Amino acid sequence: MKRVDVAIVGGGPAGTAAAREAALAGADALLVEKGVPRNDREELGPDSTDAAGMLDYWVDILDIPFEEIPDDVVLRTLDRTEFYGPNESCVMENTGIESSYDEGFGFTFHRARMDDWFRERAETAGAEYRVGVSVTDVESDLTGGHTHRLVLSDGEEVEAEYLVLADGPQRQVTMRVLDRLTPDDRPISAVLSPDRANHIAYQEYREFPEELFDPEALKFWWGVMPGETAYPWIFPNDGTVARVGLTMPIGMDIDAVADREKYDLLRPEDDRIPRGGEYIERLLEREYGDEYDLADFPLVEDRGKSGGTETYPISSTRPIDSPTKAGIAVVGGAMGTTSAFHEGGYHVAARTGKIAGELAATGRLEAYNDRWKDAIGEEILRNVTFADLVSDYRPDDWDRTFSMASDILADEGEGRLLKYRLSSGIRGAKLVTKYKMTKRKYRNGKYVQFREDDYEV
Repeated sequence: MKRVDVAIVGGGPAGTAAAREAALAGADALLVEKGVPRNDREELGPDSTDAAGMLDYWVDILDIPFEEIPDDVVLRTLDRTEFYGPNESCVMENTGIESSYDEGFGFTFHRARMDDWFRERAETAGAEYRVGVSVTDVESDLTGGHTHRLVLSDGEEVEAEYLVLADGPQRQVTMRVLDRLTPDDRPISAVLSPDRANHIAYQEYREFPEELFDPEALKFWWGVMPGETAYPWIFPNDGTVARVGLTMPIGMDIDAVADREKYDLLRPEDDRIPRGGEYIERLLEREYGDEYDLADFPLVEDRGKSGGTETYPISSTRPIDSPTKAGIAVVGGAMGTTSAFHEGGYHVAARTGKIAGELAATGRLEAYNDRWKDAIGEEILRNVTFADLVSDYRPDDWDRTFSMASDILADEGEGRLLKYRLSSGIRGAKLVTKYKMTKRKYRNGKYVQFREDDYEV
């Protein structure tokens, strides 16, 4: 049986950051990744599907100097985000949060290349990255310490003192491991099951007419499709290729949609929630149909997972603590660090993985839950607060308060941004008050939905 100090399940940003940090600290680290083929990657790698945008201050949360990121990873430098409601819109040109990144508002990047670079960094540090094999089971022995035996799909078994669970929003291994450490009447799968705790995202790579392609802006539409934090987007890539995608809850019933006639991307004849591809076609027709046909936005079939398209899960739940006394850390999307409110969780995933890898390698994992809150707590607090604030919004709500709500993304700079952007009067004051009250509800780590003392360890 192979024995290592730290075993990591999952080879995305959280897992590779954990593996690199553990190896740098002198630990024998093994990362296991089942491997997903992509049209835009030569080798197997993690499920690298993401809209892949990075705001300025996210670079500091990522904790990697921008100058170290390879040039072929960065696709576009951004100067703004444009938000559109059914009839109203606003533009954000500054997040309002100080950042070491001074190139602009942020940038878009090639997710698969970024993941491959993270893998290279981990292997250069001395970690073993094993791809093409999955973890079928984990048995934990907590008598007199903690030891974890991983059973791999090829029949091999691996024993590790510490276990880092980084299997992303699908959480198949994470739920299996943690359910054994949680009460029968409140298993971890009750709060982390993907069909209840995730949104689904779909995107297409499309070539835009040159005169329509905007290389410096992220574009989001709110209130045009039903569902809590459901929205389409356009992200610029290289050339005149953009990713056109959407996020929506899983398993929506169109008969349960109130005021369905107010959603621009629904049709009276719809007898079900439209497929992702239908939504995208309707968005393009809505925005450009007066002068252009869908044929003017052809799919770029050598991108993405298959034929220029891809579907992937996004964690849309609040995060959990890890059972560190059992020698286990849950990181990234597996622990619920991402949010359906915004497109992007790379920075928080990588940062939690980095913290977990370092602490596991040095035998100090019990500090993990405090350390990740110190590093990304404010970001989680912002996301959870805003998602809560707009959870019951309908199209008219977005039109009435859109410019006000979008600016609440910023925390340190919220006073300046709100003063600058919010319309004066009672409506603006009410929104700011509601935001602050909602945020207060989640302060001091109350955004965590499963705490460490909830485990039976």
